[in-house]
Amino acid sequence: MTQAHRVAATPQTVRFGAFDAAFPPVASIAPGELVVLECVSGAPEIMPKPESGMVVPPPLAAIHAADPPRMGPHIITGPVEVKGAEPGDMLRVDIERIELGADWGFCGFRPLFGTLPEDFPYARMLHIPVDREARTCRLPMGEGITLPLSPFFGVMGVAPPPEWGRISTKEPRAHGGNLDNKEIGEGATLFLPVHVPGAMFSAGDGHGVQGDGEVCINALEMCLTGHFRLGLEKGGGKADPILRFPRAETATHFITMGLNEDLDLAMKQALREMIAFISARANLSAADAYQFCSLAVDFHVTQTVNGEKGVHGMLRKGLLF
Repeated sequence: MTQAHRVAATPQTVRFGAFDAAFPPVASIAPGELVVLECVSGAPEIMPKPESGMVVPPPLAAIHAADPPRMGPHIITGPVEVKGAEPGDMLRVDIERIELGADWGFCGFRPLFGTLPEDFPYARMLHIPVDREARTCRLPMGEGITLPLSPFFGVMGVAPPPEWGRISTKEPRAHGGNLDNKEIGEGATLFLPVHVPGAMFSAGDGHGVQGDGEVCINALEMCLTGHFRLGLEKGGGKADPILRFPRAETATHFITMGLNEDLDLAMKQALREMIAFISARANLSAADAYQFCSLAVDFHVTQTVNGEKGVHGMLRKGLLF
C-alpha cells in the first residue's frame, strides 16, 4: 500500500483565511491516496496567557511568528492537488481518522458577531482544557462541566471557480469551505464539486465539539490532524451526474446541504438538493421525493454565524436504498 503523504502545518503550507484557485499546491497525490494534514487554529491575539499553563503548539507559534497575509478567520492547510481532477468531476473525501493536536481549545464571542449580537455586545473568550486520552473537555463554567469530544473539521473545501478570485474562509459556498457541519467527522465522507484542475483540497478550523447552530460564533476551536483519502469520480459519478453543492455521507445517513444568507433560502436549497438526490437514486418523481422528504427526512440548522447560513438534510440509509 502506498505510504500516506503527510503535510505539516508550516508558514509555507498554510493559508490564513483564504481560498483562491491561483494558490499552488503544497502536495500532489494520485486519486485514492491518503494525505495527512496537520491543522492548527487560532490567531495570535486569542492565544492563552503563559501563566495559564496551556502551551501554544510549536507549529502554530511558528505560523504566528511568520505573520502570513490574513484575510479570513481560519488557518487552513493546503491545497493538495489530486492528479487528473478536472472541472465537472467530483472529489470524494473519506475522513479516515482525526487526531487531537493540543491539550486545550477556545470558544468565544465578540461584538457585532454571532446569532445574538444585540444581547451580547461585548467580547468573551474561554480557553478550555482538553483531556486527549479521555477525549473530553472541561468547561470553566458553573462548577465545571465535562463534555465528550466529537471532533471534525469546520473547513474542508476545494479551490473555488477562478472567476471568484480570492475569497474568505468565513463563508461556506459551492466549493465547501466553512461548512461547520458536525456530522462530517471521523468515518464520514464529503463530496465536493471540482472547479479547477487538481481540485486543490484544503482543510482546517478544527472543532473538538459543536452543537448544531454554532450560535455564539465558535465551537471548541482546536488543533486537529486529519487523515483524508481523496478519491475522484469523473464527471460527477454515475449515480449523480451533476454535483453542484457539497454533499456528505455517514454510516447511517445521506446528507445534503443548503447555504445562503437567508435561512429560508438555505432550507430550500438543502431540500432541492435532497429531492434531486432521491430522484437520481430511487425510482421516484420529484413530486414523490418532495412528499417523502416531508415524511422521512430530517432538516437541521447547521450554523447561523458564517454570513452564509447552513441547513443540512439527513436521509437515513435503508429507507429508500
